[in-house]
Amino acid sequence: MNEEQARRIGERLRSARRQRGISLRNLAGLAGVSVGYLSMVENGQRLLDRSSLITSFAEALQIAPSELTGQPFAPVDPHTSAAHEAIPVLRLTLMGLTMATPPDRRPPQVPATVLAERVAKVNRLYHAAEYGSLAIGLPTLLADLHAAAEAADGAARRALLKLLADAYHPACTMLLKNLGYNDLAFIAVTRAAEAIAELDDPVYSALSGFFHTHVLMAAGSPTQALAQATAAANTLEAHLTSPDAHALLGELHLISATSLTQDRQRPGNTRAEDVRGHLAEAAKLASRTGETRAWHLNFGPTNVGIHKVSLNTDLGLHGVAVTAGTGVHPETLAEAPGRQAAFHADLGRSLAHLRGREAQAVAALLTAEEIAPQRIHANALVRNTVEFLTDRQLPAHAARDLRGLAHRIGIPL
Repeated sequence: MNEEQARRIGERLRSARRQRGISLRNLAGLAGVSVGYLSMVENGQRLLDRSSLITSFAEALQIAPSELTGQPFAPVDPHTSAAHEAIPVLRLTLMGLTMATPPDRRPPQVPATVLAERVAKVNRLYHAAEYGSLAIGLPTLLADLHAAAEAADGAARRALLKLLADAYHPACTMLLKNLGYNDLAFIAVTRAAEAIAELDDPVYSALSGFFHTHVLMAAGSPTQALAQATAAANTLEAHLTSPDAHALLGELHLISATSLTQDRQRPGNTRAEDVRGHLAEAAKLASRTGETRAWHLNFGPTNVGIHKVSLNTDLGLHGVAVTAGTGVHPETLAEAPGRQAAFHADLGRSLAHLRGREAQAVAALLTAEEIAPQRIHANALVRNTVEFLTDRQLPAHAARDLRGLAHRIGIPL
């Protein structure tokens, strides 16, 4: 663990607690941890490395999780830096584009098929974790889509509205969420909802609910996130008219399970049981759909397997998570390097907590970085795990590799 990083997180937590006028004992009780543990965190002797605990403290203090983790931070990776540098232009685009107010530009002089190809491309960039290229290209695409939709009517307009939803989901919303701009992610998902409202399509409405769930969870409100996902699933279950609808329902079960891992208001055993229930439902749907690319997502048996690792990691069931990773082949998702990297990163996060397997944890994190460096360099939980590992006894080669990873992420040693 890097003492400086632990000290900074502890200082942020202590400062927020004092500003709220909450005693050490009361905050520990609200977050479901011991007073001793909280004291060590505030004094920089323990590092927050679980999303559920970060969310729990943030909820108790009524602050954003980013105020504790320090996200978004200035990354070393030049491509990720390019993504952050492109955000001001994207922010202005999101603020200026609405369905009620046409943008001050002419419709693009290209067929709708070309716009569809551009939408597919930005979603490929998202799944490849090419955040810099994606952030730079999104403003023009979104403006072109809005201009084209405003100039069209009938079936052509409906098709363009669906393309708008596809551009905002997941390319824009998830990009902004992963980079730590939760407020902008909310604007993006709201813009998509404006287009979807005109479609009056219950399946697309459920899709909007799915991405709203992601944003609410990133903002530190797992209870609201779960309620949103549940409402979307209930809507969708009455309209399971296609394989894509079944895939979306599977995604809603997975995001519901993820929300539950962060809900510290539920007892641990109940939370784990509910997570297993959603995983079981997702697995049933995956056996029916097979591997899919519906909604520019990656629902199927492989993604369910990847979630078994991430969910157990976030529940703190690290041995279960590592065992769940056996037999999962993330390379099956050849067009989604970001998901492959997430699998290895979560595996590394769990291995870091198993005595004697720290070197394997470093190897898993390096694999994740090799597959999708921009996604890993922007991940606060990976960053916390790297900090945690710096305080452990490692073989010389693993320690050297870890120092290199820490430098690339931007952690001073």
